[in-house]
Amino acid sequence: MNSLSLQTMEPMNCSLSPYSHDVPTLREGECYHVFISYSSTDYERTHSLIDQLEECGLQVCYHERDFIPGRTVLENMSDCIQESQKVLLVLSSEFVRSRWCLLEANMSLFRDCLERKPIVPVLLEPGVSIPLHLCHLTYLEADDPDFKNKLLKVLCTPNQQLQGSTVVPFQPPSIYNGKALQPLTAVNVERLNKWDCGQFSDMEVPDQLRLVFEDHNKYREAVRIINSVSENKVWLRPLWVRVLIYIAGVIFFLLLVASGMYFTIIFSVGHFLPQKQNTYPVDIWVLTLSSLYCIPVGFIIQLGLWKMDDEKYILREMQKAVGQANMLLSEEKVLMGSQSNSKLYLVYVSLDDCKQEFAETFSEQVVAEEMFQRALMFFSSGYSCCLAKKHFPFAQPSSSGHLEGGVCFCQYVSQQLSMEKWE
Repeated sequence: MNSLSLQTMEPMNCSLSPYSHDVPTLREGECYHVFISYSSTDYERTHSLIDQLEECGLQVCYHERDFIPGRTVLENMSDCIQESQKVLLVLSSEFVRSRWCLLEANMSLFRDCLERKPIVPVLLEPGVSIPLHLCHLTYLEADDPDFKNKLLKVLCTPNQQLQGSTVVPFQPPSIYNGKALQPLTAVNVERLNKWDCGQFSDMEVPDQLRLVFEDHNKYREAVRIINSVSENKVWLRPLWVRVLIYIAGVIFFLLLVASGMYFTIIFSVGHFLPQKQNTYPVDIWVLTLSSLYCIPVGFIIQLGLWKMDDEKYILREMQKAVGQANMLLSEEKVLMGSQSNSKLYLVYVSLDDCKQEFAETFSEQVVAEEMFQRALMFFSSGYSCCLAKKHFPFAQPSSSGHLEGGVCFCQYVSQQLSMEKWE
């Protein structure tokens, strides 16, 4: 998503002026110039903006004043959008969590409105996760020094002149292909050790995925596969278990040393007693003390090796589980990726064309399907992370793939195979 850049815009002062632009004429069926949707937590900042827009002569519609009592929020919202020339969404973290869910609840209706009404997203604060169905739109940033005048220019520009310019109407879902979604963070991240596996909530499908998934149970099953790593792979990994095992090993070692000393002394006494020599050879004590000295050193070394091994082990197991989960998620055009034990990257990407490429490469349908599933198992996690971060560890392939402007899945698999990374 790119910030709004109007290269032809004339320099303006930061204050809004009623005379800066001509207020557009309301046509038949239109009652407002703009419908503004925002979260109640952003009331103060939004209403300051509304007051300035209305001072400039714009008719503004917002829910506290213009929604009709007794009707549902969606009914009011739909009518207000229909009666407005444009839609302005004040995007904040709270808006994405709450009010955007209302729009998603009846997205088919919302899409119909947006096909005829330009939408102007305003990013109220940095770091806001942009909803999937808005990521193709350009937006205005509230912290831009010239934000208010840029907004006024957009709102005063007739809709037909905005086509292909600053704000574009809703487009088909194909435009989201290859887009990164909001990552999933482990619910136990605050108490998570590096050698533990993160646990992710499977109770509710995140807001950003509710429209993407036709079958929400696939998402829940995918998360359960990843959570199973903690249940099946980590039960012998905790540090306290390792310490107990090591202590037991030390005790066993000391018993062996004591037994060896006992039999050695008995042998020495029997061998040297006729000559009346020392019954406790010095070399045995040196050997014993050296062995005891090595115990704490070995303990420290072992703990360090365990920690390093466990971090790599857990990540490998999580990546395997993510690969299994992606066998389900790919059917919903979503892939997960894991580079740590506490976060899962999500991307919206269609693999239909890549799957067809596998079918054309392997003559037998059964073999092609098996190879595609193996590719998902071993490579989909890494591919998702690269796609989400927009960085691949190799040069862009010279030939165009199935993902416009990016590396498609079969190109990524081909690159990995060329480096002999198939496991």
